Amino acid sequence: MLQANDSRDWPHGQYQHRGVAYGLNGAVSSAHPLATQSGLMCLRNGGNAIDALVTMAAVLSVVEPNSSGIGGVGYMIVAGPKMPIPQVLDFVGPSPKSAFRDQFKDPGDKDHGIKSAIVPGAIAGWDLALKRYGTITLDQALRPAIDLAESGFPVSQYLSRIIKASWYTFSRYETTSSIFTPNGKLPDVGDILVQRNLGRTLRVVAAEGARAFYEGSVADEIVSFAHNNGGLLSHDDLKSYEPVWQSPVHATFRDSTIYCPPPPCSGLRYLVSLNILAGVEDLQLKAEPDYLHYLIEAFKIAGEDTRLELHTPNGWQKFFEPSYASEVLRAVKQNAAAHWSGNRIGAEPHFELRMDDTFGAVRRESTTHLVAMDRAGYLAACTQTIGGGPAKGFGSGVVYGNTGILMNNFAHWFDWDPESPNTVGPDKKVEMCLAPSIIVGRNGAIGAIGTPGSWRILQTTPQMILNHLALQQNIQAAIEAPRFCFGDSGQICMEGRFSSETIQDLRRRGHVVEALPSWTPVVGGGHGIVRCARSGCLQGGADPRRDGIALAY
Repeated sequence: MLQANDSRDWPHGQYQHRGVAYGLNGAVSSAHPLATQSGLMCLRNGGNAIDALVTMAAVLSVVEPNSSGIGGVGYMIVAGPKMPIPQVLDFVGPSPKSAFRDQFKDPGDKDHGIKSAIVPGAIAGWDLALKRYGTITLDQALRPAIDLAESGFPVSQYLSRIIKASWYTFSRYETTSSIFTPNGKLPDVGDILVQRNLGRTLRVVAAEGARAFYEGSVADEIVSFAHNNGGLLSHDDLKSYEPVWQSPVHATFRDSTIYCPPPPCSGLRYLVSLNILAGVEDLQLKAEPDYLHYLIEAFKIAGEDTRLELHTPNGWQKFFEPSYASEVLRAVKQNAAAHWSGNRIGAEPHFELRMDDTFGAVRRESTTHLVAMDRAGYLAACTQTIGGGPAKGFGSGVVYGNTGILMNNFAHWFDWDPESPNTVGPDKKVEMCLAPSIIVGRNGAIGAIGTPGSWRILQTTPQMILNHLALQQNIQAAIEAPRFCFGDSGQICMEGRFSSETIQDLRRRGHVVEALPSWTPVVGGGHGIVRCARSGCLQGGADPRRDGIALAY
């Protein structure tokens, strides 16, 4: 069974330093204490889980500006007492209608800078979620974020490090550098970061409604800046955009059903992984090297098999036929590592981590995850983002004019290979690794867990799910337990809390393993909530690898 090599003297036993956040009336978890507090306050003031989630999402767009914002996109998944299955809200916009291949004279143009944005869906998504399932207005949900943008908030150690490591990303854009490095000064821990223009934009949206972002004065400012600086976003792109509700895809592991957004969301990959692993007899009793080998191989197989199917209508359903998992498991070699050709078509092995460079991978991602649950049984989870990339950070790096909006760079997630179904093109949905989950047990238990982390999301999310479902760890322990990840090169990057014996065993099987620090945010920033079927108690967990915190009452 999986063991951490230094856990015996930890204050809460198992793998956890922190206690679980227990409550009966509501629970929230996010990547920043101020966001989590805003969600809890919303619940205590009579709001439901969807109200709290949108409130936190807006606050995160201010206090975690490197990871999400109103210039970004995301997926939300919602479950409730009168809903037969969870519902998915897709607020990932398409590429601009002018995003033809010849617009990107250099392939790097789609990865960062003014041309790298797709249509931002956050404001429309939050608004639609509130209108269908919420009890408060968008105006009410935005108020805490407006206050923090206009008055400022203290910069944490984590955010200070991110800005200092990424200053070159936005140094050539005066609209961006003037916010995050005012007067040329990099913010230290405890400095107050003020974003008055962003606060003004949020006030306009609060007063005039979400359409002001897509058709009103905010849209005018976005399009004007894009036009004057070589960008692609147009009035038509913004005006025609609408988020959509969808049915989720799901897989079964033991007595639980795991739901996530449908393709082109890549969450299908970890569902296929769980389907494969459900066929491993006594998985939870395997010795640590055997357990990890099964996980690594299942993640590789799921990635290889699904890569071409995410854009094929219903082509992925074959991965959930009874014969699929058994055939795959017969092909797994116990003492040999399988080939891995990368996360994307035409992938290059750029993701090679070193012990001294794990923070470099984190500053290049721009994603966050958050969860809320209320006493009535509504549960909502969201992964939202402004992008990321192999060499940059802070989304596109460009704040559009005086809006204060740091725009996404999700054109990066299109493939450059013209033969790929995910190749860059106009008015097109991009393959997306954001993949929030909801877990429903047959005994009435329900929960949600997710993480940021680029393509690593598809490996770290199922690890946390398995920690909870297979290894029976509580939600906080499931999040804190040591994790591994791998990129396009196939190099297995493992937190230092895995034993040296386990690492050597995996190397003997042919895995290329790099030992990371004992705790590193490169393996994600997980947040989750579960409800106990027996007592109805809500239990929240948050990842100490970043600034996350969970609260309940």
